[in-house]
Parts: sequence; C-alpha cells; structure tokens
Amino acid sequence: MIPREVLRQVRRIEIRTRRLVNDVFGGEYHSVFKGRGMEFAEVREYVPGDDIRAIDWNVTARFGQPFIKIFAEERELTVILLVDISASGDFGTRGRLKADMAAEVAAVLAFSAVSNNDKVGLILFTDDVEQFVPPRKGKRHVLRVIREILYFKPRRRGTRISAALEHLARVQKRKAVVFLISDFETEGYERAFKLAGRRHDLVAIRIGDPHERALPNVGLVMMEDPETGRRQLVDTSARRVRARFAERRAERDAAFRQALKESQVEAIELTTNEPYARPLIQFFSGREKKR
Repeated sequence: MIPREVLRQVRRIEIRTRRLVNDVFGGEYHSVFKGRGMEFAEVREYVPGDDIRAIDWNVTARFGQPFIKIFAEERELTVILLVDISASGDFGTRGRLKADMAAEVAAVLAFSAVSNNDKVGLILFTDDVEQFVPPRKGKRHVLRVIREILYFKPRRRGTRISAALEHLARVQKRKAVVFLISDFETEGYERAFKLAGRRHDLVAIRIGDPHERALPNVGLVMMEDPETGRRQLVDTSARRVRARFAERRAERDAAFRQALKESQVEAIELTTNEPYARPLIQFFSGREKKR
C-alpha cells in the first residue's frame, strides 16, 4: 500500500508541473529530440522523379513493374532519468533543497515524455546504483517514477556518476535521451560521461545552491560533509579560508565545463534560489533553433 501522504505529494508535483508541460513543452519537446530514425511504412508504384534507391526490388519482381518503399519517422523515444540521490542533495539555503528541485525537474521531463507517448525509465544513484525502473509508457508509470524519486531511501551517501553511466550502458543498448540530474559535486566521471555522450543524447542538468559558490563571512561555523559525515570547525571570517573555498569552487566548475566540451554534451544550470522553468525553456528553445 502506498501511504496517503506520498500520493498527495506526487499529486502536488503533478499539479505544479502540469502547466509548464502542457503550455511550454508540448510542441518543443517533440521537435527538439529526434526519434530512432525511419521505419518502413508501405510500398507504392514508382512514378517518374522518385528516388530509384527506394525501389523495392522484391515487390517489383513480383508484380513486373517498379514499386518504391515509403518510410515514416519512427518517433517513439526512450527517455532515461539519471537522478543523483546522494546526501549532498539534502542541502539548500533558500527554502528549497537541491533534491526537491531535482524531483520537480525530473517530473517535468517525465510528464513531457509521456505526453508524447515516449517511454520513461529511471536510475537512482549514489556511489552505487540504488534503483532501476525499466522504461515504460503511461501516466501511471510516470507517477511511479516520481514517487521513487521523492521517497526512495538510499542505502549509501556518496556520489559516483560513473557507476550510473556504466549501469546505463548495460541496461540501455539502443540510443536514448538521457537526462543526468546531479549537483556534480564529485570527480572521476569524465570517461564514462564521454562514452555515454557518444551513445545517447545526453543532457546534464546541474543543480547548485548560492552558498556553494561563495562562503559567507559568518564567523566560526561547524561544517559537515553530508556524504562522508566528516565535521570541521571553519573560521569563515578568515579571508584565506574564503579564498581557498572560491578556488576549489572554480576548479570544480572548470572540470565540469571541460567534461562537457570533451563529450560535446549540453548542460542546463539550475540553482535553488531561482525558478527552474526559465532555464529549461531557454534550453529547449535554443536547441530547437539549432536544428
């Protein structure tokens, strides 16, 4: 039995995201992502001007006159959501946790996919793959996906993006649209990132918080790494401490940008203190213009 509060929370997210899905992504989602290619639909008699490469020689031989193959776009897509549920997602200083924003963004993408009759799958990961929901169609399935994102209790606390991407390679052999939703507060994912970018239409969605970008001057603070549990007393009033924090932030940002460049993967940058709708809309609109 599913707890009533879980159903209420899933329903609230569905209501909040419905307008964005219907009004904004209805057409753009369909036009931005390509299907698997062209599939055979039917044959018809050849007429002058048709491409002779499309002639179906078996049918032509059978009827004694030329027939050509007609193809239609195979529109159905498989969309895989790779969602980071490590402990660093339980952070947020502006009234919203990174994990909460990740859940809503995943819901928008899942509802957009199902409204276009696409399959949706889910991989929840920490430093290991915690849960895999195989791709399926339908609203009921999408509601299950959202429920898993919201209420799955991870066994571990760390982050290893490469583990999720390696699992993706094993379970999804055909090309898929893959949204990797994470704060990317980790290292060592670059090779797996590049391989996944070659096989799939991979989009990185990075979710951050303003206080991860700059350390505020608030005196002595006991800080804890949510993924390791390590605690340390930090003097945030010390200029050198804040400078070192900014330096490490810049290094991590540079590594992320380099991974995107080498993999030719596009990214959407989100932050907990700003609405996520505008960056998503800008990404979809910009990608449509590139096609």
